[in-house]
Amino acid sequence: MNDYVIGIDIGGTFTKTGFVDRQGNCYAESVTPTDVYDNVEDYLDNLVSELKDSEKQLDKPYKIIGVGIGAPNGNFHKGTIENAPNLKWKGLIPFAEMVSKHYSNIPVRLTNDGNAAALGEMVYGGAEGMKDFILLTLGTGLGSGIVVNGDLVYGHDGFAG
Repeated sequence: MNDYVIGIDIGGTFTKTGFVDRQGNCYAESVTPTDVYDNVEDYLDNLVSELKDSEKQLDKPYKIIGVGIGAPNGNFHKGTIENAPNLKWKGLIPFAEMVSKHYSNIPVRLTNDGNAAALGEMVYGGAEGMKDFILLTLGTGLGSGIVVNGDLVYGHDGFAG
């Protein structure tokens, strides 16, 4: 049986998703607009529909073992998106909890998109084997992820970097 993690990268303009195995190989990826949804509920309904369509491309049998979300102003400690300047939805959004309702009994984790990119680079990319580095992201917004002594720095409030 193949084990996959659903990866979700929320950007101000587009959201990219993929089903990824333990070696970092991506299967069944998709891109959907982010900026056309005035409320997060409509956005999430579309996102889950896109994921279900992508899931049909996977070789069976398989198991989804987790969902990882990178989001602007994502707070790892709370699983929330908090007043992201490049998203239409404002306030404190319990996004990880909202996704969990569609993927019950599967761990759902959310972090800042810069932190998610730094983790990806540390495990599978250009920073593989590095213990100390800073990754900068530039898209609809600007972000970063900081790794010190091989650990991602979240800070006391989840917004380090």
